[in-house]
Amino acid sequence: MTNDDHVLQIEAAGASLVIDASGSVPRVLHWGAALGPLTSDAARALRTASTPAVLHDSPDVPRVFGLLPAEYDGWSGTPGQEGAIGGADVTHRPALTHARVDGSAILLRFEDRIAGLVVDSAYRMDPHGVLTVDLAAARDGSLAGDDAPYALERLRALLPVPERASELLDFTGKWCRERAPQRGSVRGGSHVRRGRRGKPGQDNPFLTALGTPELGFRRGEVWACHYGWSGDSEYLVESLPEGAGQFATVLAAGEALRRGEVSLAEGERYEAPTAYFVWSDEGLDGMARRFHAHVRSRASHPDRPRPLVLNTWEAVYFAHDLDRLSALVRAGSAVGVERVVLDDGWFRGRRADDAGLGDWQIDEDVWPDGLEPFVEAVRAEGMQFGLWFEPEMVNLDSGLAREHPDWILGPTAGLGPAARHQYALDIANPAAYAYLLEAIATLVERYRIDFIKWDHNRELLEPVTRRADPQRPAVHEQTRALYALLDELGARFPNLEIETCASGGGRVDLGILGRTSRLWASDCNDPVERARIERWTRLIVPPELIGSHIGDELSHTTGRRTDLSLRLASALFAHSGIEADITRLPEDDVAAISAWAALYREVRGIVHTGEVVNADISDESSALTGIVATDGSRALFTWTRFATSSAGQPGSVPFPGLDPVARYRVRVRTELGIARRYGLVDPVWVELASDSEGTVIPGSVLGVVGVPLPSLAPQQAMLFDLERV
Repeated sequence: MTNDDHVLQIEAAGASLVIDASGSVPRVLHWGAALGPLTSDAARALRTASTPAVLHDSPDVPRVFGLLPAEYDGWSGTPGQEGAIGGADVTHRPALTHARVDGSAILLRFEDRIAGLVVDSAYRMDPHGVLTVDLAAARDGSLAGDDAPYALERLRALLPVPERASELLDFTGKWCRERAPQRGSVRGGSHVRRGRRGKPGQDNPFLTALGTPELGFRRGEVWACHYGWSGDSEYLVESLPEGAGQFATVLAAGEALRRGEVSLAEGERYEAPTAYFVWSDEGLDGMARRFHAHVRSRASHPDRPRPLVLNTWEAVYFAHDLDRLSALVRAGSAVGVERVVLDDGWFRGRRADDAGLGDWQIDEDVWPDGLEPFVEAVRAEGMQFGLWFEPEMVNLDSGLAREHPDWILGPTAGLGPAARHQYALDIANPAAYAYLLEAIATLVERYRIDFIKWDHNRELLEPVTRRADPQRPAVHEQTRALYALLDELGARFPNLEIETCASGGGRVDLGILGRTSRLWASDCNDPVERARIERWTRLIVPPELIGSHIGDELSHTTGRRTDLSLRLASALFAHSGIEADITRLPEDDVAAISAWAALYREVRGIVHTGEVVNADISDESSALTGIVATDGSRALFTWTRFATSSAGQPGSVPFPGLDPVARYRVRVRTELGIARRYGLVDPVWVELASDSEGTVIPGSVLGVVGVPLPSLAPQQAMLFDLERV
């Protein structure tokens, strides 16, 4: 708090939020660069300077943009909250009744005497400059003299952004092409991205960022929002002619509740998922650095070396056979695998994807002695054991569906179309929840399971629960039950790691990542596609939480053929693994994978703790991506060419994130193989760096001036290893 008790300020890591709480409508005075402690004079000046003009055809007082904006304030845009009583929309008039700074948090309380609500909001700035917003609404009929249930439809976290943030970046996608960026100018009106898939989905915006012109990885100022929720959500960018108080644009997110999904009776409370806001004046890399530091500071963040994984899915699919799988285990051990995950196909009746989901018992026809012989084969090689589940789903052709049809999420009038031959299980049903918890826990105990791959392969269409009359939407309740299930398993088995997978990257958010230790970014192991997907995933998620596997030469999802060297390079800056039948690979490929596995073990300490950096290159067919150690002593960079370009050679490109006054010994690492070139002879410095001793280059040359990079052929990559001397 400043010397002015009505101006509330929190600040960390060069970022600041300042709120004016002098009236019934608190408003943001500043969100951006740190201002330092404000004197009383400075606080008054900031408040005065933040009062906008009175315009024609507008209210007779200056429009303000409150932190819970409503029409009563003169705000004609999207409101902070929406709801109804008795089927009629409520006119909301939240008035501030309490405001204080508590350490690194600004805590506000509102009373709405028309809606009969008490709304609490908490704005917390972590040590890394990440601003979280938590909102909650409780029904208090005494305020309005009416105790009828309040049907909540929206409770949004909204923050204003200045006029100079004129560029918009968010994401779309589809299966095997998640997190594809889309950019454009901020336009008048509302840019709304609403997900109604019961999970974020492959087309999830992931985050919404507003930036200054020419926003890049290393340049520009950016204001961004991510919604940490694994159900339905809504992102909003809104620019009205009159602006938002003294600001130009509004950035917001909230849960996309369906009508009737949350009804608050007297004394009941709704707690909204956490919204994450980040400001940076160092481009998208600066934004990512804040997100990564926040995620890595969580108590649940893994602190052990991330083991090299072998997953059986693309190696054998449903063809489970002890001898074949045991041979795969031995081959994996020989190349350096540290964890084996048995994927789909191990449980009762599961010979294809049209039966068995829900029956989480070992299939005795395939595994007459249980999984013990296979698990023993894994343990004998000194490796961890993981198992695939899809707990939230059920096939109609299953014992579970036949015994408990009322556990299926969907209307009693009849189920709609299946997706991948499956439906969602109503896991908020206490009986279904208890069954899943005990079925999974029994197997974790029996086999001392180290890792669960937790899948979710369909959207929630018509997600209504049969437990209520009348039937009502249940995505919110379903998502909360998922979180409770993961939390309970984590409490019972503190060393159990869980990967979030949803047809690949359909459920990637900071809500699920607070309860899991790995995510599957995409079902696509094609390195050309995968490298781009992971590049954008890393805007929020640090590399050690992103599972990335090398697949076969012929991609199972795209049909594209790629060199092994590109597959190895693309999977290195992540939690790496193998998704191929290595028992059938040529000896040269096996030797290359062994060398790559050793390289992974050598560099994972840097990759899984360092700072991710990206060069700004106008040619989108290439990328220079790096990881810089926390102490700056070492850095690793991949130079990748995805396709041909119009230019004959890349020109000089700065290596980002380096100390300009340091000197670096640069070596080309060849464990990934030798990348094919278009050029006849590499730049001189690359020739020198290809020698075993490498070459020493000043940081000012590498990181400021830039150096010419080799002209690689399409679908080729090379690795540079830089060590400060």
